[in-house]
Amino acid sequence: MDNGSLAWYIAATALVLFMTPGVAFFYGGLVKAKSVVSMMMMSFGAMGLIAVLWILYGFNMQTADWWPGVLGNPFSDFGLTTMANTPETASVNLTAVSYGATFAIITVALVSGAIADRAKFGSWMIFAFLFATIDYFAVAGWVWNTNGWIFNLGTTLFGKDAGVEVIDYAGGTAVHINAGAAALALALVLGKRVGFKKGITKPHNVPLVLLGAAILWFGWFGFN
Repeated sequence: MDNGSLAWYIAATALVLFMTPGVAFFYGGLVKAKSVVSMMMMSFGAMGLIAVLWILYGFNMQTADWWPGVLGNPFSDFGLTTMANTPETASVNLTAVSYGATFAIITVALVSGAIADRAKFGSWMIFAFLFATIDYFAVAGWVWNTNGWIFNLGTTLFGKDAGVEVIDYAGGTAVHINAGAAALALALVLGKRVGFKKGITKPHNVPLVLLGAAILWFGWFGFN
């Protein structure tokens, strides 16, 4: 990879990482004033937790080569020590790891909006750990890794010569459908919040919502 491409790779990583604080501001402005800190901490908590999990074993799991097409061995290069100690390819590979981590982080953070006012921070962190480990790391490999069964679904169904490919538009499968399904499941399990009333609840801080939306809009230049 040439220096210009590597520089943009790093810039795109920063842009996507910046989107998670955008989610925090966006959700924080929409909820009641008493819940804003808890709501924002869910996004920032996910940022710290998922980054560590991704480096320890998440990146390995999404290679989808241990259980072909489905899952990578989480312990094949635990903590990515071998990758980090390979000078010839470390800069490119670790940038790819960082870029992938930002998608894992924001996918988990997106789910938090479904449990506003209905979950404690500790419970959320446990869910984030389980969702990332059991769900996201595997699904990311299915969709984006060349070994993934969804990535190769067109070839599997129609043959290599047909030229049919599965296209994941801007993370629509691994990020948005995945996070949306998890959010729906959480909302159904937890039920209505205490004191729920029909109708639209006004956001407590519209400027905070707009700030979050602007950050997300800006971050999409790296995301898409």
